[in-house]
Amino acid sequence: MDDKVRKHIFISGRVQGVGFRAFTRQNAQQLGVNGWVKNLHDGRVEAVLEGKKSAVKKLEKKLNSGPSFANVDDITVENENYQGGFSTFSIKY
Repeated sequence: MDDKVRKHIFISGRVQGVGFRAFTRQNAQQLGVNGWVKNLHDGRVEAVLEGKKSAVKKLEKKLNSGPSFANVDDITVENENYQGGFSTFSIKY
């Protein structure tokens, strides 16, 4: 289980209304990362990622740029203890 990680991420910038959540879910599914993503009322996007360390790292790198119409100003990553509580990756509303 040493190769499994959990990250709690907050992304700010022009990240809502540009397909950021769908982009995150699509890339997470391709990489085998589980968790969720949602829009926050303050304009940021929040995500929880769980999976193999290498896959989560690749997804985190993709989130730094986001989809083509996004403009990521800042990304905050909090490392958390892996819990294994997700079987898929979903968009929360």
